[in-house]
Amino acid sequence: MTAASPSPWEFLDLRVLRAQTLGPSMRRIVLGGPDVDRFRSGGRDQRFKLFLPQPGESTPLVPTEAGVDWYAAWRGLDPARRALMRSYTVRAQRPGELAVDFALHDGTGPAGRWAATAAPGDHVLVLGPTDADNAGVDFRPPAGTDWVLLTADLTALPAVAGIVAWLGAERPELPVRAWIEVPFERDRQALASAGADLDVRWVARGGLPGAVLNAPALPSGTPYAWLAGEAGCVRALRRHLVNDRGVDRTRITFTGYWRRGATEEDLLAEAATA
Repeated sequence: MTAASPSPWEFLDLRVLRAQTLGPSMRRIVLGGPDVDRFRSGGRDQRFKLFLPQPGESTPLVPTEAGVDWYAAWRGLDPARRALMRSYTVRAQRPGELAVDFALHDGTGPAGRWAATAAPGDHVLVLGPTDADNAGVDFRPPAGTDWVLLTADLTALPAVAGIVAWLGAERPELPVRAWIEVPFERDRQALASAGADLDVRWVARGGLPGAVLNAPALPSGTPYAWLAGEAGCVRALRRHLVNDRGVDRTRITFTGYWRRGATEEDLLAEAATA
């Protein structure tokens, strides 16, 4: 698997240009501003850090001064005032625009609540790459890959869309088999493949592990698997692929985008303690 080259990441000052409801559980926010074209996406599952203002604040509070350890300084701020930090995936980028799809989480999460009411002019801060070959891209099929397996829940659907679009343009010879879990039928999205051999199975909420475990024989040849979504589900799917399907563990990329029963603040606190 090819590793990313070291590359700089910078804070970019952006504002909401417009918002679009994609279904009952997802909303697209399009960001822009003078800094937006400095963001260099590597496509696929390109991730970045997004900082949102706390309720009552008009600007995300993040110490971005040159030479400052921004993370330590941010952690030291009053949690009620410091910017809300989340990891997101680029859904699409065009000159002057960066589109991000937000899972609304039934209105229970602060980022989802922000996205549900975001309006043109709202201010955000992005920590993003300024080189397309960067460590924020995890989908990297190794040499010898014959086909690709993707599994995702709603939170990872934007990444799957980016991966499928990239494969259609860059590796159209690779068959793709995908299972995607969504809360409602109307959360399904058309995925552009540009001619790739793409088979997508949409799964009802809670049904992702069973759908993959009970799937018939997968394509022959050497796979590359990319698994993302709720951490427990992702771990179970990885165990299944390695133990029951005989997939080489080095050919599996797996990422817990969230963990049941834990907020991102909980996960950040755990990481800081570790």
